[in-house]
Amino acid sequence: MAGLTAMEKKLAEYKCNTNEAIQLKLVRFPEDLEDDNTTFNPEYSHQVFGDDEVAFGYKGLKILLYYIAGNLSTLFRIEYTSKVNERFDCVEADDVESKIREIIPPGFCTNTDDFVSLLEKEVNFKPFGMLLHTYSVHNEEAGEDITYQIYKADMTCPGFREYHERLQTFLMWFIETASFIDVDDERWNYFLVFEKYNKDGATLFATVGYMTVYNYYVYPDKTRPRVSQMLILPPFQGEGHGAQLLETVHRYYMSSPTVLDITAEDPSENYVKLRDFVLVKLCQDLLCFSPGKLMQGFSQEMVMEAQQKLKINKQHTRRVYEILRLRATDMGDAEQSRSYRLDVKRRLIGPYKKKQRELAKMRRCLRPEELTNQLNQIDLNMQHEQLEESFQQLVSDYRRVLERLAQA
Repeated sequence: MAGLTAMEKKLAEYKCNTNEAIQLKLVRFPEDLEDDNTTFNPEYSHQVFGDDEVAFGYKGLKILLYYIAGNLSTLFRIEYTSKVNERFDCVEADDVESKIREIIPPGFCTNTDDFVSLLEKEVNFKPFGMLLHTYSVHNEEAGEDITYQIYKADMTCPGFREYHERLQTFLMWFIETASFIDVDDERWNYFLVFEKYNKDGATLFATVGYMTVYNYYVYPDKTRPRVSQMLILPPFQGEGHGAQLLETVHRYYMSSPTVLDITAEDPSENYVKLRDFVLVKLCQDLLCFSPGKLMQGFSQEMVMEAQQKLKINKQHTRRVYEILRLRATDMGDAEQSRSYRLDVKRRLIGPYKKKQRELAKMRRCLRPEELTNQLNQIDLNMQHEQLEESFQQLVSDYRRVLERLAQA
């Protein structure tokens, strides 16, 4: 703060970090409203409040966004201890309310009494669409198994459009490059995860997470489902719901003769690791991935069987092969270890070989001084170091997949 005027220091006190100011809840019981343990915060807020993720003009700012756990009816309220006023010339507070109203649909509550009245009607809420899968997860704290269900829905389900408008608001807080989809496009599929829980003797449902998938047309008569958005809400993360959801979606499309393969749009690192786990789990029992065949190298048989039976494309099948071959390889055996390393590096070296081909063209076309400049950018020793680094990182990632698989 050195060098700031007294006024600038004063105004700086009215800046609030919006990731901390926004308080989210999934409410099941009235007492949850006052329980800080049920509160969670966004990972991101830049799409609403700008790259700095700051709201100006308030002290002690709280942006309350509370959702009823099942149907996601919303309470929106803003609280603060102090706000800039007319004592500061030409200074106005950010219009926080308008920014939030841009992403949450109309019809939300602004006072607690109305919200609690809606909470009493939550017993009437039921999941949308068709039930695809039921599974349970042991809850150590509760000392019991909790039941979860995965449904496939679309916009023809009564009430689903309005529910989805509320659900998609979470994307803005937890996916860095999130955007809302065109729900009027009938090629979208929606997959939803719900928890079943008891309240006063009745069975209720709480929203856990969801996935959107777009069905691209592939000439002449196929489709290529592409995962667009996937989110497990923070209170449920780390419990295996993402893997259950992705596997269920894969199994749903596997049964369709018109589906070519399943892909993902701009997948995050975490999604890739999740997909590795799910696809290896699906592939490990195929005969083409038996230890004997794995040691013979990547084959067209693997590509064909994974694509035809599991709708997995060649690129993803190659990763599955490398992971399962690592499991079948004795890395303490010098020959087996060397064979595995060379096999993986042959794939990784592709981009480097492309650079070398470009270099050969440059030698024929560029003047000496231009060639020197380009050679400085293509340091072969550095490429070898990067290749080894990439290999070691990949093996580390693969080992984590295999550790999780062993525990599944």
